[in-house]
Amino acid sequence: MSEPTPVAQDFYKLVQSRRSIRLFKPEMPPRDMIERILHAGMHAPSGKNRQNWRFFVVTGAKRDEYLQYSQKSWLGIKDILQKRLKPSLYQFTERFFFTLGQAPVIVFYYSFNSEDERYHTSIGSVYMAAQNMNLACQVEGLGCCTMGAPLEIKEDVDRFLGVKEPGVELLCALVLGYPDHTPPQPPRQTEGRVTWLDR
Repeated sequence: MSEPTPVAQDFYKLVQSRRSIRLFKPEMPPRDMIERILHAGMHAPSGKNRQNWRFFVVTGAKRDEYLQYSQKSWLGIKDILQKRLKPSLYQFTERFFFTLGQAPVIVFYYSFNSEDERYHTSIGSVYMAAQNMNLACQVEGLGCCTMGAPLEIKEDVDRFLGVKEPGVELLCALVLGYPDHTPPQPPRQTEGRVTWLDR
């Protein structure tokens, strides 16, 4: 049985230590730190090396302005979450949507889709960039949470960000900042997730 190298051990610890953070301290991370995280995203693999991601970084007063849209996106998913979550967790999640947990930074992820690449490959490339940025936040001592809720109000978000370029599609958002809680990691579900074929 092979033993992982020290570098590999550090990497696996990093992956396993990642959490979705929904409470943040108000301090703004340094801009160069945010730029390092964005560059980590831009080092993700992409179909035909198109590097088709587009990132919109929202901070300050513009971030505060977005809260009204976050609250609107809650309306599209609250009924589903109410069926799935315990009452206390449901209330915590509702507060998160109304404040974004005080996260000072929001990054919106867009995919530039075109006829020279299959649709799912294009959007998959952007999600790989998002995962790189999740891990970069962890390395930098920041917390983050990837959100699909902006898809509930895609047209509103496009207008809010001034996105008009044809073929550019919103996929998700990432809120980030210094974490102000340490949530437990949900158990990993491994049963039936992997199939080995060797002949």
